[in-house]
Formats: sequence, structure tokens, C-alpha cells
Amino acid sequence: MSGPLTDITVLDLTRVLSGPYCTMVLADLGARVIKVEHPGKGDDTRHWGPPFVGDESAYFLSVNRNKESVSIDFKQPRGREVLDRLVSRADVLVENFRPGTLDRIGFGWDAVRERYPRLVYASISGYGQSGPRRDEPGYDAVIQAEGGLMSVTGEADGPAFRLGVAISDIVAGLFAAQGVTAALVAREHTGLGQRIDIGMLDTTAALLTYQAGNYFATGQVPRRMGNRHPTIAPYETFPTSDGDIVIAVGNDGIWQRFCPAIDRPELAADPRFQTNRDRIAHYAVLRPELERALRVRARAEWTARLRAAGVPCGGVRDVAEVLSDPQIVAREMVVPIQHPTAGPTRVTGTPIKLSGTPGGVRTPPPTLGQHTTVVLEELGYDQQMIADLKATGAI
Repeated sequence: MSGPLTDITVLDLTRVLSGPYCTMVLADLGARVIKVEHPGKGDDTRHWGPPFVGDESAYFLSVNRNKESVSIDFKQPRGREVLDRLVSRADVLVENFRPGTLDRIGFGWDAVRERYPRLVYASISGYGQSGPRRDEPGYDAVIQAEGGLMSVTGEADGPAFRLGVAISDIVAGLFAAQGVTAALVAREHTGLGQRIDIGMLDTTAALLTYQAGNYFATGQVPRRMGNRHPTIAPYETFPTSDGDIVIAVGNDGIWQRFCPAIDRPELAADPRFQTNRDRIAHYAVLRPELERALRVRARAEWTARLRAAGVPCGGVRDVAEVLSDPQIVAREMVVPIQHPTAGPTRVTGTPIKLSGTPGGVRTPPPTLGQHTTVVLEELGYDQQMIADLKATGAI
């Protein structure tokens, strides 16, 4: 069965992570994604490594499946002619240049919507298309810092940390993909495309959710708490005899099941710990009691006991453990692919599971310019015209 976006063509002018993540989501859902790259160089991440799989960057392979690659130098007039033909046939254009970059070559939103009013045009940038900082570049680590995430990540008495994945880039791509699909639905009613303006600082600030809510409610700035939850206890990481475990006692009913499961039934009757509010108020007393109880058994034993008692928990696992989990495998979240130059490798699957029009991994990430000739032929270029474009360096 085809994905829900099967009849949609996306022109992908993005590179690195935020934009490619957006277009990968759209491609997984069935869209045809034509990735435009600079001849001879391509997406920056093609050169990021090690590690490489053969000559292919593992970074690039991780976010560019299900796409076609066309190499065009649209700084050249003839390259811009090719680009305009591509835009004329696209439903969606996604770009993540600095604001104003595409305006200078005639492919900004205002110019393009005049020519192609049905086009959905998504722009991802560090700070959005408006405001006093619109012209600044956006880098994930900087946005994690300036967006408040680092201020609440790390031990209470230690330095701030960024997350171990480029979450500001990734969440910008996710919001962009959501905006694109919403704009396509709106086009069905209005007949017109529109612009999606995604700022990485905006999307990172949107992740603050309850941390922002706590600040609005109290005026107190949230602080780093390590792995503690600011309003639930116990809801954090504990050491066992051979590794760490996360325990999430999300309500008082779970607390009553948790205490006997860790061989401390008396804690359930202790008036200092009866309710979540009580446990937060007496956290300094509670934490050492739980640490002593949990250190006596291994991680796997605790997870088995606690799950049997209906207590949400999980081991702090490394990437290898996660990617070999039978649940992950059963859900097709690890997918084997055959790359034309790298050979057999694997990528993560799509987490969006649709019953009627499922997406999925159809093709491996493309080599640079792999589909240039085929796509240009679709646009009406014959072999001599393609050879002339190659001779001038336009493709």
C-alpha cells in the first residue's frame, strides 16, 4: 500500500539535519523527495566522519533515505533555469538557508508564490524569518543553550549539559513536517499554498512545556535537578548493583505497589510519603531510603520485579542494547538496506505507524547526483541539453 503523501512531490533544498530530517519524515510517508545538492560537494554531512560505511558518511545515511539526489549549481543562471522547472512541478519546497539567501537569486517566498501560488514553501532557520535576530545562523548546540534546555539539564551542582542528540535540529524538522502536512490539507480547501516559518529557537522553547508552566505559575526559574522530576517523586534514576534504572512512580497507587516490590512495605504506610506532595516535601529523606533498597539487586532483576508489580521502570541502556531490543525489532525500527556503494547497512525505521496507508523505508540514501539525468529527462531535457549543462558546471 502507498503512503499518504504518495502523490506529493517535495523539492528539498536543505542540508545537514533540521531540513533533511523534515524531508525524511515526508519521504517516509510516501512523498517523492528530490534533494538538490551542489555538484561535486553535496550536503555537508556527506563529508562528516568517521564513521563511514564504505565511502558514505554514517551521518548522511541516517537522515536521507527514500530520497533522490539531483546535483545543480543554482548560483549559475542555467542552474537556476533547471531549479525553476523543478519548482514548477513541486507541491512543496523545503529550505533551511539563512533568511534572505534565496531571495537574492529569485527563489524567495515572495517571488516563488507569484509564479506558483499552489506551492507550499517551508523555511527552517535558527531564529525565524522575523524579529531582531533573524539573520543569525542557527546551530543546534547554541540553540539548546539559548532555548533553555541546557539550563535544566545536568546535575544540580554541576555544569549545564546539552542533550546527547541534536534535539533542536530534530524538533525543528518535526515541526516543519507537521506544518507542511497541515498546509497541504489547507490547500485542498483554498487552492493556495502558504509559507511555513520555522525558527529553531521557537521550537526549542516550545519543548519547555511544564518547565515554562512552572515558571509562569511561580515566577521561580527552573533549575537543574539531575534526573529528578520537579513535581513527581520518585521519578528518576537509581543505581542498582550492576547499572542504573529509571523508576517512574507517577501516582499514589503505583507508590503503594512499589514499596512492597522493593521489600520496603513500611514506606507505603509512612505518613511522610503517603501522597506525591508528601514525597516531594520529604524528598531528602526518601531518596537515601530508596537508594539503599535498590542497590542490593541487579538491574534486570529489579526491572522484572517492578514490571510484575505494575511499576513503570526501565534500565538505562546504551545504543546497542536499544537497537537489539526485540520490541524495537518487532516494530521495524531497525531496517536493513542495500546501498549502491556502501553495500548492506541499516537505518532506523519510521515511528509513524498508519494502518491504512503505512509509510516506511523504500530506498537507500542516494549517492550524490544519482538521479540527475533521470529527473532532467522528466523535465524535458534531452541528452545533448544535459551534456551542455554538465559542460558548463550547472549540474
